Amino acid sequence: MGVKRFEDLEIFKKARVLSKEIYSLAAIGNFARDFGLKGQIEKASVSVLSNIAEGFERKSNPDFVRFLYMAKGSCGEVRAQLMVALDQKYIDEKTYKEQSSKYEVLSAMIGKLIAYLCENDMYKK
Repeated sequence: MGVKRFEDLEIFKKARVLSKEIYSLAAIGNFARDFGLKGQIEKASVSVLSNIAEGFERKSNPDFVRFLYMAKGSCGEVRAQLMVALDQKYIDEKTYKEQSSKYEVLSAMIGKLIAYLCENDMYKK
């Protein structure tokens, strides 16, 4: 039958959980006072799920794939910003590795969906 709503996509669910985690991390200590990095990493984490949702709602494989690539790019952006947070000692090495790994997994999941969509048309009737 297929997925009818973006809210049902596993990548959307995972992106939502990870965004919540980023907001929690960025709300603590010196991280919370670094308004530039805090805002940037929060926006990047939200961009992941927003692009998944927007692309899905376009109801066209080429558009969905384009937005999924943007979501994948935002995963990389979050990982880079986590590195900055680590370098500034806003987070510890363990937290950095855990969060970065979660975004790598999500990026791979998005990549697999992109590959699937490039081979199939989920909107055909």
